Amino acid sequence: MARVALLVVVSFLCLAAAAVRAEDPYLYFTWRVTSGTIAPLGVSQKGILINGQFPGPNINSTTNNNIVINVFNDLDEPFLLSWNGIQQRKNPWQDGMPGTNCPIPPGKNYTYHFQVKDQIGSFFYFPSLGLHKAAGGFGGLRVNSRLLIPVPFDPPADDFTVLIGDWYVKGHHALKEILDSGRTLGRPNGVLMNGRSGKSEDGKNDEPLFTMKSGKIYRYRICNVGMKTSLNFRIQGHSMKLVEMDGSHTMQNSYESLDVHVGQCYSVLVTADQKPRDYYMVASTRFTKYHLAATGVIRYAGANKPPSPDLPPAPVGWAWSLNQWRSFRWNLTASAARPNPQGSYHYGSINITRTVKLANSVGTVGGKTRYAINGASFESGPTPLKLAEYFGIQKKAFQYDVIADDPPKDLEKSIKVAPIVLTATFRTFIEIILENPTRSLQSYHLDGYSFFPVGMGSRRWSPEKRKTYNLLDAVSRHTIQVYPRSWTAIMLTFDNAGMWNLRSEIWERHYLGQQLYTSVISPAHSLRDEYNPPDNLLLCGAVEGLPLPPPYTI
Repeated sequence: MARVALLVVVSFLCLAAAAVRAEDPYLYFTWRVTSGTIAPLGVSQKGILINGQFPGPNINSTTNNNIVINVFNDLDEPFLLSWNGIQQRKNPWQDGMPGTNCPIPPGKNYTYHFQVKDQIGSFFYFPSLGLHKAAGGFGGLRVNSRLLIPVPFDPPADDFTVLIGDWYVKGHHALKEILDSGRTLGRPNGVLMNGRSGKSEDGKNDEPLFTMKSGKIYRYRICNVGMKTSLNFRIQGHSMKLVEMDGSHTMQNSYESLDVHVGQCYSVLVTADQKPRDYYMVASTRFTKYHLAATGVIRYAGANKPPSPDLPPAPVGWAWSLNQWRSFRWNLTASAARPNPQGSYHYGSINITRTVKLANSVGTVGGKTRYAINGASFESGPTPLKLAEYFGIQKKAFQYDVIADDPPKDLEKSIKVAPIVLTATFRTFIEIILENPTRSLQSYHLDGYSFFPVGMGSRRWSPEKRKTYNLLDAVSRHTIQVYPRSWTAIMLTFDNAGMWNLRSEIWERHYLGQQLYTSVISPAHSLRDEYNPPDNLLLCGAVEGLPLPPPYTI
């Protein structure tokens, strides 16, 4: 009887372990990062490849999956990956930005381990050091809903990732030298779609990126992974039903084209309801004096007729784009990653505890161009800010709150260069006003969070503008545009402890200082709020060789 009882207990424990493993499965990847010759615009240049691929491999995951990626850096320089839109709940140690993590040294490897908790949707990864993003190293990252969570549309016949972005034929070292010399990058040389520019003379030589069967419905995940330019995306002869953006299900409106700003991702359903032949997808520049475009071919299965050379035109003007943004609404009845409606978080009824106004500007420091937020241009030292804070040497590395919650009256008069770290009280609900007094479009991203973009308008923001806010169904997202000489208001709860990057996604502005970090510290110092650093944590700068502080406990 004792032996039978022991077998029963062992069997139960095995089943329990299997149940835990089944609930939160692990996905393992091994990536080798190398340099290689690519020619996406017909000009040979050195690119950054992952497992020999440009763009890099797609990650296809599901809510609560543990993602383990062993990255071998075979470049001759340090390398670091970040995960655009993945919130890294309680786990800033895997964020992959230079202010939180040490880079992977040449010839070394580092294993990222993070869980895509309570998230669904379309995201991407990218290299976050210097101008690496201009050389490749990026790829798609999707998080599917678990089977027990209903999705507000039927399963598509297939699921496609479309990575669009502007492109330079100069290498990332040459681009870095341009910025370091005080000049700007200027106009890009072209636009890419999944690493190709597309459109041969008659379309006959363009290999299809995707194939659809007549009568079927397909999901397209469109992400702007570029350096600086907003792009308009459209599909010849087809409308697109928007179903998700930046990880949130939306009301399912149909669009002929979509403005996709740098750092943003959209998910649309496309019905193969046209005559069988090839059709062009088009991504073209917006809000620029120049016109650049990329195309990709969609083929109907069994068709052999090339696409029409007449490409659908892009919209004109930023007012059109603003009106499109106003049409986006959160689907309040859709389920979230957990079994509750995503709209159950009534952000409009939460009291605002703090208003922070952030205004971007450009000026010169020492005769060289610098980009700033509230009169300060970000520059960090050899020690990542998060590590300096964690090891208790923060005062040697940076000062908190070197900028005020309101921008100075003359933004460009005197730009100071320093690490910029704002402090935010844990679990407070904050309103952030992003002001853009310049003539070019801005795009901002916040790591570690999703926020509610509740309002946009021209000129400067004032408290009376709150009367125009959408306090019911603004789409929760992680990247938002600010139109020229306009403002955007966002709201969020700072409930994710860590050090998180708020940055311009216009990468030359980011590189030259238009970014900051927000330090969100849980006063409890508990594992309930923030994980301990991993055993394989890379140390560099002033913390290299230091013993780890005592770990957090529950």
